[in-house]
Amino acid sequence: MKGAATALPGRDSVVPGNPVDAAILSRRSIRAFKPDAVDESVIRHLLEVAARAPSGTNTQPWNAYVVSGAARDRLCARILEAYRSDEPHEFEYSYYPTVWRDPYISRRRKNGWSLYGLLGIEKGNREKMRDQHARNYLFFDAPVGLIFTIDRDLEIGSWLDFGMYLQSFMIAARGHGLDTCAQQAFAQYHKIIHPRLGIPETQMIVCGMALGYADQDAVVNRLVTEREPVEVFARFIEDFEGDTNGQ
Repeated sequence: MKGAATALPGRDSVVPGNPVDAAILSRRSIRAFKPDAVDESVIRHLLEVAARAPSGTNTQPWNAYVVSGAARDRLCARILEAYRSDEPHEFEYSYYPTVWRDPYISRRRKNGWSLYGLLGIEKGNREKMRDQHARNYLFFDAPVGLIFTIDRDLEIGSWLDFGMYLQSFMIAARGHGLDTCAQQAFAQYHKIIHPRLGIPETQMIVCGMALGYADQDAVVNRLVTEREPVEVFARFIEDFEGDTNGQ
């Protein structure tokens, strides 16, 4: 990214001109994209750069399927049809906790109502909420969609590695003026996605991702979610207490 870094609202200023800080702080979940095409060479470059993400013993557990053009349109149409008709589907893994509790439920609610508030969707208007959720299955109009998969026989460590790959990809995208939105919503329609993209059953869909150029005029893209201050989630420890062995 070019130019001086700027801070998001309510955050401390980053080091002026630090492109890494700027890329991280400017990454947001974009929910409205321009139709402008993304050159395939750029997509290949992002996939390659992100592959420098760390993984245990260099296992590199990530797989990516890139859809654009007619393939993207047909996939979106089929999934949207299934969603609109309440066609039965199933989750292959649990993304959220079975029982919600604070502080997580409060953060989730605030995020949801901040989004719906921007869009003028009143609390309880389930039809409009459902319509907004449906836009997931259009990749929020992004010209490029990605479906990420992992081999089923890999364990939780490889899922941690995969998360680092996804973040690396999204940050690399910011370096090229592109935006993204990671979308676990696609995973529940794995039975539709697998045969259409030729994904072997030995692989599980982790998530989808929209990739393109943000529509800066879209109201929905004004959402900037809050983050807790460091004091809430981090502890700095300089000495131990109560160690009777003195070790």
